[in-house]
Amino acid sequence: MKKLAPREEAVMQILWQLQQAFLKEIWEQLEEPRPPITTIASIVKKLETEGFIDHESFGRSHRYFAKIKKEDYRKSSIKSLLNNYFEGSPKQLLSYFVEEENVDSDEISKLLQEIQDKESK
Repeated sequence: MKKLAPREEAVMQILWQLQQAFLKEIWEQLEEPRPPITTIASIVKKLETEGFIDHESFGRSHRYFAKIKKEDYRKSSIKSLLNNYFEGSPKQLLSYFVEEENVDSDEISKLLQEIQDKESK
């Protein structure tokens, strides 16, 4: 799956949250300073061309909705991150968080417990 540019991802996050929205509603959800609405219209058109979103027509207005689930995009992004930066090793990824991001030991303990719970099922 194609990696989204930051503005494309911002639009997708809004559509995943709202489930469906008109162009003006998408624009209103963006953080200040907002780009021109014509820029958002171009991004929406590109996302639609690439198959990430679709629309319903109401006369000359379009209500947009995501065709790609957030979970599917997240899974693809994590897999890409893992392969491109951690040689496909979950261990290297987790080590990064422990060593570089100073993840709290309580969080690590909770994660280990979740892994053990999953393995025992």
